[in-house]
Amino acid sequence: MTTHHQNKDLNLVAEIVSFEAASGEEQAPSLRRFTMTAYTGGPMNLNGWRYPVVVDLQGMQMGKQRRPILLDHTHDVDFVLGQTDSVAVLNNQLIVTGQVMGDSPKARQVIALNDRGFAWQASIGARADQVEFVAEGKSSMVNGQEVSGPVNIARRSTLGEVSFVVLGADDNTSAQIAASVSTSDDEVTTFEDWLIEHGFDEAELQASQRTMLEQLFKGAESTPITASVTSTITEPEQTTAPASNEDPVMALRKSMTSELNRISAIRKACGGRHPEIEAKAISEGWEPMRAELEVLRLDRPKAPAIHSVDRSITTNVLEAACMMTARHPEVESQYDDKTIETATRRFRGGIGLQELLLEAAWANGYTGRTFRDNREVLRFAFHTPIQAGLATVEVAGILSNVANKFLLDGFFSVERVWRNICAVRNVSDFKTVSSYRLVGKDQYELVAPGGELQHGTLGEEKYQNKADTYGLMLAIDRRDIINDDLGAITTVPRKLGRGSGLKINDVFWTTFLANAAFFTAGNKNFLAGANTVLGIDSMTLAETTFMDQVDSDSKPIGVMPLIALVPTALSAPATQLYKSLEMRDNTANARTPISNPHQGKYRVEVSRYLGNAAYAGSSTRAWYLMADAADLPLIEVAFLNGQESPTIETAEADFNVLGVQMRGFHDFGVSLQDFRAAVKVKGEA
Repeated sequence: MTTHHQNKDLNLVAEIVSFEAASGEEQAPSLRRFTMTAYTGGPMNLNGWRYPVVVDLQGMQMGKQRRPILLDHTHDVDFVLGQTDSVAVLNNQLIVTGQVMGDSPKARQVIALNDRGFAWQASIGARADQVEFVAEGKSSMVNGQEVSGPVNIARRSTLGEVSFVVLGADDNTSAQIAASVSTSDDEVTTFEDWLIEHGFDEAELQASQRTMLEQLFKGAESTPITASVTSTITEPEQTTAPASNEDPVMALRKSMTSELNRISAIRKACGGRHPEIEAKAISEGWEPMRAELEVLRLDRPKAPAIHSVDRSITTNVLEAACMMTARHPEVESQYDDKTIETATRRFRGGIGLQELLLEAAWANGYTGRTFRDNREVLRFAFHTPIQAGLATVEVAGILSNVANKFLLDGFFSVERVWRNICAVRNVSDFKTVSSYRLVGKDQYELVAPGGELQHGTLGEEKYQNKADTYGLMLAIDRRDIINDDLGAITTVPRKLGRGSGLKINDVFWTTFLANAAFFTAGNKNFLAGANTVLGIDSMTLAETTFMDQVDSDSKPIGVMPLIALVPTALSAPATQLYKSLEMRDNTANARTPISNPHQGKYRVEVSRYLGNAAYAGSSTRAWYLMADAADLPLIEVAFLNGQESPTIETAEADFNVLGVQMRGFHDFGVSLQDFRAAVKVKGEA
């Protein structure tokens, strides 16, 4: 169960008990009275609240007895219907009485509909000052009943106004017409009926209360009942009836006011920290001093002082809180609603790095209250206890999971052209792996009538690759922790992810461009000369060269080119060749066709590494016509266990460093494969 404070409007809707005629002497004859059962104490579904809301009537501040009565919560003089003269809690229900004073068309319409039998409902405008969230599977006592989570309980609230509405959310109330001023024999004739008429439960009344109510029944049946009575009223010390010259209604009000003051003092003494004592003190009639002493006894220090772990704070909740604080865009898709709800309510302002480490340390047995002894906090946060049955929080796992999500952001932020032109292999270890191609008799042979298949031959064309480990370690140092900088666990992983993305590019393109012995005239996959500058004619020449490639048995390889790989300097002309229907030659007296035969043929891939002088073999003019790697791979990348993205791990720093260290690593290898899979065009003489 988690409690937090907030100010939020409540529109609490219930039934209204309509109007009665004015009694002659106490008010103007033209004014009519109303009585509302404004709220019956149960859960309600309200706009703006994710889960149902219950208002604790014992914690509602009523303020002045005179509260405005409006229509549909509209703060306009035409929508003012009147005001209350009594706001009370009776049998765990909120009862409101008063006078209808409005004379606008709206007010007259409300009265007219009531007189025709329309059952109006009431809606309370209140402010939630303290809200307790009861999680799913938990329950709590409120308004004399047990409610089950998920539900919000407004333990402290402030009443603003009450409005007439057409439709309410509280289905447990009922509408009834108030008693008439008349006392004819057709009216209520027994005390029991009179109690029911005014909303009292005879079984819950104590002796003094029954005595007062009987006097009211015998001598003042026509007086509206507006006393403030609760279901937790206990027997007062004085049980004698009020003096004959004392107004019985006022006597009842005084008695109830005293009871409410007693309850308020008990609640103040308990401070919301001891609900069991509070409930027992109220129900058994304790004096406030006794409740205060009991609280003091329980609050005395105990040895050892152990932090009470909030069992709703799990590893997933802390992880979700970190993700929300860092504003990761995919939080809702990665965590369930319950986890997000708990993280939102527990860490509404966001979670800091210190708070994260403290929550983990507390769950693992740390008894300190602050982050002052930060080395001890780190020790408990990262080293989980071994006691059986003790719930723990894996802060290293939390940091690693959160960091891995931001690691990927950094990893995917760099160029990934390599992934579009390579084949991918899954390897299970760091040993060199080999692949072979069938050569010689690799075509299917006609099967003889006997059904015997001919044997192919496994030739000597072998391609090898192996995975290696690349990694880097960075640290969140003591300054980041003292500064409570949660951004450190997002910034550092992004750097590690970007570093991994840059490294795989570096290894891939270093291997790719070291191809002087791979693309040669002898392999019939290399073109050079003035006529190889990227254009229609050179593309045609490269296309012909590629399609004339033969296997080791001198037969066509049967693979079609698909990709035009170019440096950044050739991005524009390559895109023109791919998209343009016409390629006009504006040279004087030119007699060349204008249609583009290569429009839409070869997907353009542009890499900034091809023309970067830091890499041996780079060129701003050379380009490649390649097959799809799924058909015939020119280059292959091997990943250990198929893990194409890097991994990040988190741990407490070494003894000589105060902080948290993160290490990112990536296991992969790159190797050129089949030279027939591409043609390299030099683009110059």
